[in-house]
Amino acid sequence: MHNKQFVSKFLTREKLKNNLLFLIGPIITAFGISVFFTPNKVVSGGVSGLSTILFHIAKIPPGLSFAVINILFLLISFKVIGKEFVIKTIIGAANISLFVQIFSELPPMTDDIILASIFGSLLYGFGIGMTLLSGGSTGGTDILGRLLQHFFPHFKIGKLLLFVDAAVIMTALITFRQIDLALWGIVALFLSTFSVDWLIQKLNVSKLAFVVTEKGVEVAKKLVSTSPRGVTIIDVVGAYTMDEKQTLMCALKEAEIPEFQRKILEIDPEAFIIFSESQQIVGNGFHVYR
Repeated sequence: MHNKQFVSKFLTREKLKNNLLFLIGPIITAFGISVFFTPNKVVSGGVSGLSTILFHIAKIPPGLSFAVINILFLLISFKVIGKEFVIKTIIGAANISLFVQIFSELPPMTDDIILASIFGSLLYGFGIGMTLLSGGSTGGTDILGRLLQHFFPHFKIGKLLLFVDAAVIMTALITFRQIDLALWGIVALFLSTFSVDWLIQKLNVSKLAFVVTEKGVEVAKKLVSTSPRGVTIIDVVGAYTMDEKQTLMCALKEAEIPEFQRKILEIDPEAFIIFSESQQIVGNGFHVYR
């Protein structure tokens, strides 16, 4: 009963964390767009790039154009892809549209194109990454990429998104007629893509623990009853002493290591513990972020 309550509490905490990421992600993305990208004409592709172009050639408020373009994409998606995808996207797209408009009232953080490209890209990428990690979507090129993949299923979505972003950057080059802006747009595109990939990859990395102990059952019961992680017991024999022991195998997050180690050593101070890095773990209690 205690373990079920602990897991229930853990899942509630995970849900709270996801909701927090879903709120913070669009705010960070919108801040990067409004105070770095738009005032410096940095176009890295996507709906944010189109909004930047429309702002400079037609003085259309970025938040408004961002919302209108997303609404058009969502209406098409509703008919072509289905309502489930649309519903998951509406909140994220609405949040970004709202905060882009709010932050557009702030003065630019810098008028240096290099600083604007670098810091705008990092904020944009981390914000998008947080939103994706929460299980949400920010709309924009996410929608267009899904639409294109529906009509061209043999193409990978990453390549389709790259094609869309390249088309937007080319539009910016034709509009502003400044090759340096287009080049910095390409730099910004790669930096923001790197930021998203780095954040998602970082959260996919987990630890795998191997514990050699003579008190395997006792240690396993302690770990299972006080954490949401499962434990596998393997009977082993020490090659040097030929003593029978148990090896416990457990997957966990890096932040859980100190408490995990403390619990084991409380029961068996002689336990032999090995921690190794795992690039990806799929299963109960672990999520694969994409």
